[in-house]
Amino acid sequence: MTLRVLLADDQALLRGAFRMLLDSADDITVVGEAGDGREAVRLTRALRPDVVVMDIRMPDVDGLTATSEICADPELRASRILILTTYETDEYVAQALRAGAGGFIGKGIGAEDLAEAVRTIAAGDTLLSPAATRSLVARFLATPDNAAPYRPEQLAALTPREREMVALVATGLSNQEIAERMFLSPFTVRAHVQRAMTKLEARDRAQLVVIAYRTGLAHAALDGGPDRLP
Repeated sequence: MTLRVLLADDQALLRGAFRMLLDSADDITVVGEAGDGREAVRLTRALRPDVVVMDIRMPDVDGLTATSEICADPELRASRILILTTYETDEYVAQALRAGAGGFIGKGIGAEDLAEAVRTIAAGDTLLSPAATRSLVARFLATPDNAAPYRPEQLAALTPREREMVALVATGLSNQEIAERMFLSPFTVRAHVQRAMTKLEARDRAQLVVIAYRTGLAHAALDGGPDRLP
């Protein structure tokens, strides 16, 4: 399957460079380019790309606002957002996650890494490192600015194993790392994580992390391990 990508950046030269990098991959094609956030939202609705590679600082409507608008539209649920920017600050990363982005990487990324980032986001995974996940989510997402917190009782739909998987995801572990820790296959871990995402209506792995912190699931896991899960 060929992944369809929309590029959103106000600099035409950078968009051209990113298009060349991504089009060089056999399984990725760039289907459109946007020069600002407003155009990014319009083209996402028109083209329904698998991944939108979104800059943060753009004129008129910025990338974070555009990301929020795309992620809030149920009809665009299948389009994932990859934030690609030179402004790699903690606050920008946190805002990107709050907005619904699935990953956050710098513009200095190489061709192979960019293509792999697109594949990762398209699969519903997040690109934040374990350290970034723990520090950023704990600092900014546990008490979000404008969203009502999830309640622990909302976890009732999860099985004990699914709660355990969500808690481990929230610490920043990849499916492979969870599999090694739990003596399971990566396929089994992915199945548990996907079921948890469906039950909690999480659009991607990053949002699953947010839910884990808002419900206290992640804090319990970090404080005392699986026996402390709510």
